[in-house]
Amino acid sequence: MEFLVTGAAGFIGMHVAARLLQAGHNVTGIDNLNDYYDVRLKQARLDVLKPYSNFRFFKMDLADREKMNELFEGGKFERVIHLAAQAGVRYSLENPHAYIQSNIVGFTNILEGCRSVPVNHLVYASSSSVYGANRKLPFSVQDNVDHPISLYAARKKSNELMAHAYSHLFQIPTTGLRFFTVYGPWGRPDMAIFSFTKAILQDKPIEVFNHGKMQRDFTYIDDVVEGVLQVADRPPAPDAKGTARDGNPSAAPYRLYNIGNHQPVELMKVIEVLEKCLGKTARKKRELGAGQSQRLNRHDGDRMIDRIEGAAQLIELGLCLLQPGFGVLGQGAEAARLLGEEDSFAFGLPVALRKPVLQCGNLGVPVV
Repeated sequence: MEFLVTGAAGFIGMHVAARLLQAGHNVTGIDNLNDYYDVRLKQARLDVLKPYSNFRFFKMDLADREKMNELFEGGKFERVIHLAAQAGVRYSLENPHAYIQSNIVGFTNILEGCRSVPVNHLVYASSSSVYGANRKLPFSVQDNVDHPISLYAARKKSNELMAHAYSHLFQIPTTGLRFFTVYGPWGRPDMAIFSFTKAILQDKPIEVFNHGKMQRDFTYIDDVVEGVLQVADRPPAPDAKGTARDGNPSAAPYRLYNIGNHQPVELMKVIEVLEKCLGKTARKKRELGAGQSQRLNRHDGDRMIDRIEGAAQLIELGLCLLQPGFGVLGQGAEAARLLGEEDSFAFGLPVALRKPVLQCGNLGVPVV
């Protein structure tokens, strides 16, 4: 099958592309390789994919309408997994125009490409950030999400609305996945687990808000990839009566899912696991509460353990516990050579937060 994976040099994009390639699919990857974080990390991820004969890569900006049109005209893609975006909630405050270009204009070009081919399923990344100022817990895809508290969240919500419009108007099957704090090998160095690790190794203080009581879902990358691929294989069908199981009254071939853990972990637990794995105590700078960040970041179990359309079993998309264990990436030594000793944490991060076997429902049966 012909796949287009956008953001192929990114954290989730690389892992998704690798799984597809290993399964024998033809994958076209695109990425603009911007310098939001060290481009050498992105290049190193691509080096994992390039040996596959069924992989091709184009350096391309989603906002370049002409090149995107050419890509879709020549690609004949059957499925599109759209994971490219300008990342970073805080960065959206510093450089809002970059977000609009990449994440609004770029997504419009993706939708237009899917309409022109047409593809049989568009799967795209959304985010738990869309829940914004919601006070109801746990989060559910049936919740109203009209009160974002960052441009990043507003953009993700706008993507969901745009996707629905195209599903309704042109019958393009689309599925949005709201990811909850993804972590694992080859992760982004601006994420908390990486920045905490660097701070501990460099004996710098970690800002700990709300006495470390803040809780978040942490979702291991393998589980996220499994969720993406399971969803990609099951395009949503139109629902003539508008009685979709997720509470969506629309008749369009459109779905949303939360992809997370449903067992939130306190920030202090994460720091303790890193301390144990690194054999070094963190310097903690206690701070007062941080508003939104204090709130529990978790979602409804009925949405996290979801019967994906057409699937025979309930699939638990997430890890059950954060467990200690030290695993250095196989590419760690090469990364240290490329980046220098002081930056090697970006590749050689201890994969301290392990996951058990991905489970189906509550039965503990491995997904194959």
